[in-house]
Amino acid sequence: MVSGYENYKIYYGDIHNHCGISYGHGTIEEAFANARLQLDFCSVTGHGHWPDMPRDEERLKSIAEYHERGFARLRENWEHVKAVTEANNKDSEFVTFLSYEWHCMRSGDHTIIYKGSEGDIVPAATLPELKKAIAERKRDGIDSIAMPHHISYPRRYRGINWADFTSDFTPIVEIISMHGCSESDDAPYPPLHTMGPRDHNSTAQHGLALGHIFGFVGNTDHHSAHPGSYGCGRTGVWAESLSRNGIWEAIQSRRTYALTGDRIELQFAINGNPMGSIINEHIDGRNIEISVSGGGPIDYIEIVKNNKAIHRASATDFEIPEPGDVIKTKLFIEIGWGKMIEQRWDVRLEIGNGKLIAVEPRFRGEYVVAPKDKEEGEYQYSSWHREGERTVRFMTRTNGNPTVLTNANQGIMLEVEMPVD
Repeated sequence: MVSGYENYKIYYGDIHNHCGISYGHGTIEEAFANARLQLDFCSVTGHGHWPDMPRDEERLKSIAEYHERGFARLRENWEHVKAVTEANNKDSEFVTFLSYEWHCMRSGDHTIIYKGSEGDIVPAATLPELKKAIAERKRDGIDSIAMPHHISYPRRYRGINWADFTSDFTPIVEIISMHGCSESDDAPYPPLHTMGPRDHNSTAQHGLALGHIFGFVGNTDHHSAHPGSYGCGRTGVWAESLSRNGIWEAIQSRRTYALTGDRIELQFAINGNPMGSIINEHIDGRNIEISVSGGGPIDYIEIVKNNKAIHRASATDFEIPEPGDVIKTKLFIEIGWGKMIEQRWDVRLEIGNGKLIAVEPRFRGEYVVAPKDKEEGEYQYSSWHREGERTVRFMTRTNGNPTVLTNANQGIMLEVEMPVD
């Protein structure tokens, strides 16, 4: 245990994803059911408003009309969205938050996340106007934050405008999703969406260089009712409890980090101060503590200071177990290779000699880049449960991998303790 984490537990979630409540695929009920399979907390996001949407060209009219229909659908269903969000919230089991998306060419897209399941869709014309509305609602007891996402697109093309950024309304910034990674202009997972390439001046590292303070999060931005879809982005938080108050306090304190998929457990502290801390006192020396538990072999751990890598460590010192030794390890079972046709799977896994310590589902939703591409279909098709102390069973669906570089397989990870045979 790293200093500063004694009172916290790790939880994993996705607070920016979509379904058919505005435009997208699947119902909000399906989305929360899928989220419960592999997340601790979740918000299902509707597309809510776009004040400066381009309309001046003929080729853009159908796109603008499509968005407007989605916005209208969310407004019509807003009470239902609130009710389903509240019905799925249960402390110590699964935590939910209400949210909607506010698009903007000039200031970038933001997800407005409410602390609970009460709040409205604010039709603000500018980001300052949106922040004013957030402040007014907070005085009335309705707390919310504005979270920028896919920030690395160019300014005025729905990338972030750091000149408009204020950390009091925005404690966290989404740096990874289906859109790619926005940490830096040369980070892995470059954006491949139709919205364009990364711009260095819109990256998280540029924002930090400007002196802004914010925590990192990852979310899927998935549009097919699959919050936490494996490989698209997730958020880890260190919180005192699995509750709205607990998760919210962790987000406000920036005890958050971004993940692509695996439930990596990361603890990082400087002189006993956990991630997200602001250290104001003068420090002659820095005692950096790091603890990482990965979902598989860890390639390396890198420490970055002032946007420059100052240290990199790899786990090269390990013992090879002997036959008969009892080891703790993680086994990843993956299915789905083959032709691009629908396949249904019913898989039963049993540990013959040992203990099944934990199960981590790694389920994916369908890869649909543009929400207009597909609307009909079934979007709740995975499930899993344990059968006794050493057996797990899961059911799911695959459709083949859409390209040789896109993994659409389904899988499950088993943490086991067993002898080496």
